[in-house]
Amino acid sequence: MRRRHLAWMVIGLLILSLALAGCGGKQQADQKPAPAKKLELLMATGGTAGTYFPLGGAIAQVWNANYDKVNVTVQSSGASVENIRLLDSKNADLALAMNNIAEDAYMGRNAFREGAKRNFLAIGVIYPEVMQGFVNADSNIQTIADLKGKRVAVGPTGSGTAITTRAIVNAYGLDFVDKKDFEPVYATFADAVNMFKDNQIDAAWNALSAPASAIVDVATTRNIRFLEITGEQLASLQKQFPLVTPYVIPAGTYRGVDKDVHTVALQAALYVRADMDEETVYNLTKVLYEKGEDITKGHAMGKHIQLKTALEGITTPLHPGAAKYFKEKGLLK
Repeated sequence: MRRRHLAWMVIGLLILSLALAGCGGKQQADQKPAPAKKLELLMATGGTAGTYFPLGGAIAQVWNANYDKVNVTVQSSGASVENIRLLDSKNADLALAMNNIAEDAYMGRNAFREGAKRNFLAIGVIYPEVMQGFVNADSNIQTIADLKGKRVAVGPTGSGTAITTRAIVNAYGLDFVDKKDFEPVYATFADAVNMFKDNQIDAAWNALSAPASAIVDVATTRNIRFLEITGEQLASLQKQFPLVTPYVIPAGTYRGVDKDVHTVALQAALYVRADMDEETVYNLTKVLYEKGEDITKGHAMGKHIQLKTALEGITTPLHPGAAKYFKEKGLLK
């Protein structure tokens, strides 16, 4: 009797163990694999009142929605010059910058005279960076040469705007570094707008998209007029800075400006850490140039992110991941 009882106990334990094993197997089958950890990327942009910051946010949002291996966040900054330094020191992974500033960094000139910065590579062009200098419509400043003796916002210290503004006024025989032909005011775009409204400055220069929200803001409360870059001064500027191209801001872009404005533009481009892996950069490039319509929903300048202009004005080396994509699309051999 005792043996029979023991046998039933053994059988019961076997059944229980099999049942538990079955439950455990079901639990394992029901468990989903943990999601792969995303690569966290930091994108340096610009001031919050400029174009880089909001446009960078729109680009990051589209990357995050269409490339599931990355999570891109944006950071405000002092824009082009600072951004290249952030890439070079590996304190940023991606950055927007003017193409002439990137070339200066690569060659070790102007703001980078202390030594070339080459720990970055290009992805491609984003949009035209339009130099826009404006004054009050009733001002006696008729040309750039008339800025002599005035108070002029030239952009943040060490910024691409400040560097390019100096090149422009140099073409008109003025300078604000080696000699003080006028009083330079180093200010962010947002601060420059407020100073202009408060009559603390006579003119302001910006390297922004057109239309630019900061200038739209001014034009809602003031009648403004733009300073044009034409003729022999334009030719002189282009001779010294071949990346500068003529640009026309169409009439009606800003309230009260009813004629075309002749100025110059450079290119805002996207750059990346030189050591970022090829697969990641390939996919970032692919999404960037194939999802322009989605980017435009977040910022109007997304309309300029086009494959056909992706390499115009890029003079520094491309990242292999970007080059691979452009070869597939026939832009490179």
